Amino acid sequence: MKLVRSAALAVFALSATAASAVEPVKWSSWNEELFSRATAEKRFVILDLEAVWCHWCHVMEKTTYSDPKVIELLGSKYIPVRVDQDANPDLSSRYGDWGWPATIVFGPDGTEIAKIRGYIEPERMQALLKAVIDDPTPGPSVREAFEVKPSANVFLSKEVRQELTKTYNESYEDTLGGWGDAQKYIDADSMDYAISRAEVGDVEAAKRARQTLDAALVLVDPVWGGVFQYSEGGSWTKPHFEKIISFQSQYMRQYSQAYALWKDQKYLDTAKAIEKYLVDFLHSPDGAFYVSQDADLNHDIDGHKYYPLADSERRALGIPRIDKNIYARENGWAISGLVALYNVTNDPKIIEAAEGAAEWVIANRSLPNGGFRHAEKDRGGPYMGDTVTMGQAFLDLYGATGNRDWLTRAAKAGDFVEANFKDASGGYLTSKTGEAKVGVFAKPAKLVDEQIQVVRFMNLLDRYYGNDLYREHASHAMRYLSGAEA
Repeated sequence: MKLVRSAALAVFALSATAASAVEPVKWSSWNEELFSRATAEKRFVILDLEAVWCHWCHVMEKTTYSDPKVIELLGSKYIPVRVDQDANPDLSSRYGDWGWPATIVFGPDGTEIAKIRGYIEPERMQALLKAVIDDPTPGPSVREAFEVKPSANVFLSKEVRQELTKTYNESYEDTLGGWGDAQKYIDADSMDYAISRAEVGDVEAAKRARQTLDAALVLVDPVWGGVFQYSEGGSWTKPHFEKIISFQSQYMRQYSQAYALWKDQKYLDTAKAIEKYLVDFLHSPDGAFYVSQDADLNHDIDGHKYYPLADSERRALGIPRIDKNIYARENGWAISGLVALYNVTNDPKIIEAAEGAAEWVIANRSLPNGGFRHAEKDRGGPYMGDTVTMGQAFLDLYGATGNRDWLTRAAKAGDFVEANFKDASGGYLTSKTGEAKVGVFAKPAKLVDEQIQVVRFMNLLDRYYGNDLYREHASHAMRYLSGAEA
């Protein structure tokens, strides 16, 4: 037995040594020369579109991309590319429905071969990589892009509106609240619509809004404040613990609006708890806001172990990583959320924080003629979302303070969007510059969600200025939306 055990230990030691000797994946960056290189080297491109805060991205790094066979296959026929989706709005907008993480496999000519959502275990990744090498025909996950032909009509037809209303109603989960039943969170657009309907006396809309707002309270961190991204398994009580500024901003705004409508103290307390988290954890010394806080402390202590702990116990272990990048779009979201809370509290510290973030973005992210960069240096861009979101934030600041300088800045942002992102064939482009020039990237992305943002923003500019040009800009985006829904 002793001899057998010694032999087993020796084999284990050899295998462990071999595993440790495997070089890690050699990740490349995303750039315009990527597919030229892939063509010259006769390699496929595999894109790992991840997020700094993403739990399953960390798991995939620890397991899948550390697997020797996966590393071998990648090295043989692939150019592996890793991209932070928060830093690259053009790619994250194009592939948001597939993440995070999102795994996209391309041919050397930029055609899509496979698109896979979420975590891929090592064995499945091995099978995928082998299958693409053996047969690079695009798989069932790749569908031909739907060609939107803008409508001549600015408004949705009665039939389309009825169908959309039917889908909206059917997506509501009557037992637990919320729209959709796989992941539980407050869907921003659905809640906005419900609150707007409640404001004009729709009893059913008010019931749905309040049921969902009440159910989502369990996603608020009881120790530090702030809201977790979502809960899985069709339950509100199985959270994923990442704290992303988009969710902090949205929930702070909507709970503030709910308090304004119903005067329920728990809604105000929730909005304040989120604001406290923003200031305590995501507020930079210069006045702008960071992007997110990780779901996990590290590979060994995930959010399920960490976040049930008390404040002192958490701090004794350390603080989960905070992504300290500062993006214009994310700060626009935060400003709008803070203004909504200020509107129901009149707390001068809150509006000071909102204006401070706006001044920082103006000083550090401005482009000529009213637009904004995403980061200090953008790989692509400019991206429309940064300017539209900051423009909306300026309108919110103007509404709260009456300072016409904010209104002027909002108008300049609107003019920049029109001058730089309008597509004469219909709608508005996500980015002024493409991600590449071949394959699926030869055609720039135009996303429905961003057309909606443009419609809302330009309509508000028209309301404030009475300028028919802004109304026409909104109509241009709306005709694209009408065509997409036809």
